[in-house]
Amino acid sequence: MTKFIINGGKKLKGDVAIDGAKNSAVALIPAAILADSPVVLEGVPDIDDVHALKEILELMGVKVTFENNEMTIDPRGMVSMPMPSGKINSLRASYYFMGALLGKFGEAVVGLPGGCYLGPRPIDLHIKGFEALGATVSNEHGAMYLRTENGDLEGTRIYMDMVSIGATINVMLAAVKAKGKTVIENAAREPEIIDVATLLNNMGANIKGAGTNEIRIEGVEKLSGCRHAMIPDRIEAGTYLALAAAVGDGVHVTNVIHEHLESFLSKLEEMGVNMDVREDSIFVHPVDKLKPVNIKTYPYPGFATDLQQPITPLLLKAEGESVIEDTIYQQRVNHIPELARMGGRCHVEGNMIISDGQSVLKGAEVAATDLRAGACLVIAGLMAEGTTTVTNVEHILRGYDSIVDKLTALGADIRMDDEN
Repeated sequence: MTKFIINGGKKLKGDVAIDGAKNSAVALIPAAILADSPVVLEGVPDIDDVHALKEILELMGVKVTFENNEMTIDPRGMVSMPMPSGKINSLRASYYFMGALLGKFGEAVVGLPGGCYLGPRPIDLHIKGFEALGATVSNEHGAMYLRTENGDLEGTRIYMDMVSIGATINVMLAAVKAKGKTVIENAAREPEIIDVATLLNNMGANIKGAGTNEIRIEGVEKLSGCRHAMIPDRIEAGTYLALAAAVGDGVHVTNVIHEHLESFLSKLEEMGVNMDVREDSIFVHPVDKLKPVNIKTYPYPGFATDLQQPITPLLLKAEGESVIEDTIYQQRVNHIPELARMGGRCHVEGNMIISDGQSVLKGAEVAATDLRAGACLVIAGLMAEGTTTVTNVEHILRGYDSIVDKLTALGADIRMDDEN
């Protein structure tokens, strides 16, 4: 069992640099196989999800090198083969291989995805999009089988019944080599979608409207390799900003695109957090008092569901009651019993998280039930008096590159203990 041991109560100070976006990386890496020559991705975070994707590519005959946050993907030796189990089941974003393989080979066999359990996250919108493009989709023996007539997809107009970043990207991957024009209506608008579209356009695709609710794709016959620098991780940035507000004595968060965090920054400002927002960095001043706020998560550009857990420990310090309502994943509440174990005055009421504020946290043994819940507990452990042990940190390592080193450099007393 791998765990974090945190001795809390220390003020953190200094600079911390944000890595490339996890939610971009897990889509950009499958997207790269659509090229017929090597693709170089810069700024790739060194996290477990990326290593899992690398192993999946290598099983399919793709040559992959990964050093110093730069990944080279050479798909020239790639073969179409079933990927029904193993690593493909370990992360949610494995579903991007459905769209990428369908676009490249006109067929795919992909195991059902895993990742953090946050309640039902159906892939029916993905399937609807693939079927609209002319594919047949069936669930056989725990895997998704995607097939086309003669390997060809036909461009069409697709309306997304719900805003879904995963379905938007997956359909985009399948449609870039389809015959004719594809229009995705009610598309998600996240920065990661723009990042994927930028890579594909650099490879030779013809995609317009990424970042709006209507994406237009003219199919092309060929995609070539290129070099692409991915965007910084807005969720990692938000996590360190929340941490800086909770226990910081002047923390400078660098490599940030603040426009990607506007809804999050507005809530920090509403709470009384004083920040210097610069072109590519944010300095968080020491905080004395925090005001309570109400938060409701929405698709981008609304408050990100991935940031409701990292901001929760901050609400425990506020002078009054705060309320969080997650409209994206209503079951994203498993961090609340763990915070209560540490003395956090918070509870779940219906589909809302209620924080009474002014909690004095004490060190305890707590478990990370998913990636962002783990980040929440690390922040809580840094705030708490005494020693906190966080177990199940494999979830955290899926999404935060060098988190122990980064926190230690800021002055935190944290170490990773591997009992194996």
